[in-house]
Amino acid sequence: MPAYLIADITVHDGDRFKDYVTAVPAYIEKHRGKYLVRGGNVEVKEGLWQPKRVVVIEFPTKENALAFLEDPGYQPVAAIRQESATTNLVIVEGS
Repeated sequence: MPAYLIADITVHDGDRFKDYVTAVPAYIEKHRGKYLVRGGNVEVKEGLWQPKRVVVIEFPTKENALAFLEDPGYQPVAAIRQESATTNLVIVEGS
C-alpha cells in the first residue's frame, strides 16, 4: 500500500534551506519515493490551517517512507532542514 509523506514547511533561512533542497532528492530516490507536490501556491479553502510550503512525496510503502526518514545518511540533511525551517510532517497510508 503506498504511503504519502506530507510536509508543511516554513522556511526561516532561505540560503541554508537551499542546501537541503539540493541534498534531499538523492535520499528520496534511494527509498523509491517521488515528489507529487513540491512547493507551489497554496490556497486555503476551508479551516484554519495556513501552510506555507507544502511537499507531498509518494513512497511504495510506509516502510519505505520510514526508511527514508531514518536513513543515517539523511540525518545530517534533515538537520539542515530543522535548522533552517519549521516543519510539520505526517505519513499517511493510502491507495
